[in-house]
Amino acid sequence: MTTLNDWSYLAAGIAVGSSLTWFLRKSSPTSSDLAPVSSQTENLLQDNLLQQVKNTELAYHQAREMSQFKAGFLARTTHELRSPLNGVIGLHQLILNDLCEDPVEEREFVAQAYERSLKLLKMIDEILSVARTDQGTNKLEIHSIQLAQVLQEVHQLTYILAANRNYSFTISLPEPEIYVLADYCWLRQILVNLVNTTFLQMEEGGIYLSASTAATNNCVYIWLDVPNHAVIYSEPIDLIESEKKINQENMEMSSGMKLLLNQKLLEAMGGKLEIIPSPITKEAKQDLTRLQISMPLAIPEAEHHHMEENLDEIDCIAPL
Repeated sequence: MTTLNDWSYLAAGIAVGSSLTWFLRKSSPTSSDLAPVSSQTENLLQDNLLQQVKNTELAYHQAREMSQFKAGFLARTTHELRSPLNGVIGLHQLILNDLCEDPVEEREFVAQAYERSLKLLKMIDEILSVARTDQGTNKLEIHSIQLAQVLQEVHQLTYILAANRNYSFTISLPEPEIYVLADYCWLRQILVNLVNTTFLQMEEGGIYLSASTAATNNCVYIWLDVPNHAVIYSEPIDLIESEKKINQENMEMSSGMKLLLNQKLLEAMGGKLEIIPSPITKEAKQDLTRLQISMPLAIPEAEHHHMEENLDEIDCIAPL
């Protein structure tokens, strides 16, 4: 039988329960209050996830390009040395198989084989020099150098070749206060090599050399605008076996190999070499492609003038 006290306890429990329910409803946010917070959080998470996916994709493509570049460098180096070596072997085979008409011809073949061996050794030395620089064995002399001075010297060293072939060579010097971090001799060598190689492949027209700073990052762009038909391309790996790319008579290093070596050297200096479309201008009378070199921007050093006075003492390597 239910007593009065039991009913009192029941009533008190109901009252307490109702009070707690009312308090919790007042203190907790409603669904309308939670909706904007949840939506903002979801959008933020989506943006972060998309950014992470983009960063991962960019890192993947960069790693893939680097892997392909290293594989292409090894394949191109092997092919570059194999072609002249085959010429040396062929001359020795003629001598060993007694296919020479007389001792005079045999001696001529020996002389040709010796000359080709020296050229082959020179190519190996050039490739090893770049490889050692890339690995850090050959130390780079990285300084803050005035870009206008480098471009001026490049023009002085190459304009004669342009004049002899009746090609125009226009240069637009950057502001004197623009400096880059680089090895003076290597940067000058790379630019001279690119200009000379372009002239040797040109049929007509002219080239334009200029430079500009990038507003978005601490970088300086050096631009070499060349005719489309004279662009220096690095041959794909699947075309390495083509013997048509190498002139076995002269046994000179191919333009593709020179481009790879230049890329290696620029990377060792913190730079980059790219082939991009050239901006269309009214002044351009031909279809151009731009070779773009990116170099770190530098603050002028106090000892730069001292370095200028001693440039003649620097042991610069001859252009590739």
